[in-house]
Amino acid sequence: MIYHHNRFTFKTTATAQQREEALASLRNQGESIDAVTRYVVGRDIGGEFEYGAVFVIEDLDGYWQYLMAPSHAHTDRIGLPLVESFVSYDTTDSDDPDIAQKIADLHARRYAGDPALTKLVADLPSYTGSSAPTPTSPAGAHQPAAGSKTLPDSG
Repeated sequence: MIYHHNRFTFKTTATAQQREEALASLRNQGESIDAVTRYVVGRDIGGEFEYGAVFVIEDLDGYWQYLMAPSHAHTDRIGLPLVESFVSYDTTDSDDPDIAQKIADLHARRYAGDPALTKLVADLPSYTGSSAPTPTSPAGAHQPAAGSKTLPDSG
């Protein structure tokens, strides 16, 4: 079983209507993606983020189905431009010693096939998590550790 977690804070410029549309889109992912066995979308409590979502997925085949679902792509397109800070990670009870790399490979495959998505993620002001793509930054700019992306200070 894989529990895919997302935690995020909206930009202050995101309107109440935009926020609700993004949250409704996350809920739609839970309802419309067959590979998702359970989900929750709501307020993030006890941390630095405003909202969170957890999607429970049976296995790697289901994880790929989740990543490639049209409803997931829709959430990315409407939600990511509204996000100030974002973290994603996975929790699993799998005893496969290579599960982390296999999940990272799925994310890398998805980014490789979708340059527009890669740009949306790379343009986030702050993102840490599951196989974050390399930021689109000029040569010599700060490069984050594998699996995270933070833009260099502008000052």
